[in-house]
Amino acid sequence: MPIRIPADLPAAKVLAREGVMLMAKDDADVQDIRPLRIGLLNLMPDKVRTESQIARLVGATPLQVELQLLKLSSHTPKTVSQDHMLSFYRPWHEVKDEKFDGLIITGAPIELLPFEEVSYWPELIELFDWLETNVHSLFSICWGAQAALYHYHGVPKHTLESKAFGVFTHQNLAPSSPYLRGFSDDFSIPVSRWTEVRRGDLPKNTELKVLMEGDETGLCMLVEEKTRRLYMFNHVEYDSTSLGEEYKRDVDKGSPITVPKNYFPGDDPTKEPQNRWRGHAHLLFGNWINEVYQSTPYDASKIGK
Repeated sequence: MPIRIPADLPAAKVLAREGVMLMAKDDADVQDIRPLRIGLLNLMPDKVRTESQIARLVGATPLQVELQLLKLSSHTPKTVSQDHMLSFYRPWHEVKDEKFDGLIITGAPIELLPFEEVSYWPELIELFDWLETNVHSLFSICWGAQAALYHYHGVPKHTLESKAFGVFTHQNLAPSSPYLRGFSDDFSIPVSRWTEVRRGDLPKNTELKVLMEGDETGLCMLVEEKTRRLYMFNHVEYDSTSLGEEYKRDVDKGSPITVPKNYFPGDDPTKEPQNRWRGHAHLLFGNWINEVYQSTPYDASKIGK
């Protein structure tokens, strides 16, 4: 089923080339259904690339989805044109009276900063509180997941001795979970982070449940079923070349970095990487969208009540 995004959004051309079905506003308006309304709070520096990554996965589901790009007013991105932000993004405070079936919060390249030292942390706290009354389900990724878990449950993040960087095997710890429907017993997921959340810090008096975990990189994904919050600490949404481009960027900057593990064939950066996570990325987002569809009120005004 198509995804509804602005026709002139750069991601639209990328998705069209890949065969993802797109729907024009006029066509969507005449369909006698209520599309799922999904917000994307994109905190990644490469806005266009992340838009494409998320839209690709959300648009592969059998439901009509309207994707709304959101931004924080207290943060001005330096790596994308203001024309792009003004044309396609709405400040989240402008939609505070609106309802969303789901919200995706991305990672951000600020994980070594304490949460309270992030310039937009006060506004993000407001957004987290708003989620409880205006958003049916949250899907948070990497730093976004760590921030949400810290806000809702006080779970800290810990700095690693070296960056967890590469493609790592993770285990399916909850095969009966609707979010892991169709998943194999183990699978590969890209990891790119300097911090981690530890199982021992998870509070015992909550509904937090570990869904995925890796021997080398620890916790991968948690679910909080009652509030319908997903916390994904790694980058299942990444393109085939994302880790390679991060590696090249750090090499060019002279930053201390190792070759991403298990990514290039034979760990040889001159060779073309193979994508071993694409299928599970589509499964995960498809399962999430399906769960949102099955549980969200048809009358959107009842979301959060």
